[in-house]
Amino acid sequence: MGVDELSALLWKERELLELLLFKLEEEQLILTSGKTRWLQHATREVEQVLERLRAAGLARTVEVGTVAAEWGTPEDATLRQLAGDAPPGPWSIIFEAHLKAMSELTTQIRELRETNEQYLRAASRSTQETLATLESDAGTYGAHGTSKATSDAWHMLDKDL
Repeated sequence: MGVDELSALLWKERELLELLLFKLEEEQLILTSGKTRWLQHATREVEQVLERLRAAGLARTVEVGTVAAEWGTPEDATLRQLAGDAPPGPWSIIFEAHLKAMSELTTQIRELRETNEQYLRAASRSTQETLATLESDAGTYGAHGTSKATSDAWHMLDKDL
């Protein structure tokens, strides 16, 4: 274990962040297409990637503690601190590159997540408005088989929504 292992873990975490970005883009495509039938699957996949990211983050934290102890920096050092406290050689450049890439991915993920949340809120609001316009009395049948509905109005819904 050590600095090589930490770098490998950071690569794995970057790959997971890219996968999360991809899954969020998939989710957005589903939301914008109106084919919400698949939305639960896309959301589940996002949650699965998030769970893998949590595990990778925990492994990284443990490895950071090991590297920090080797380099004489605080055990709870951030990646930025490790890059700054790295001994002479390539590790400061490598850790700074990981930090930059992960920061950029995190920003893209945050923006995409916020956009998806806006789409979800709009879809929810639209559904609530549609349901509010529907007649609450669906109608029942009497003893003679006739409808007791109070309105003859017909409502049409788009089944793809």
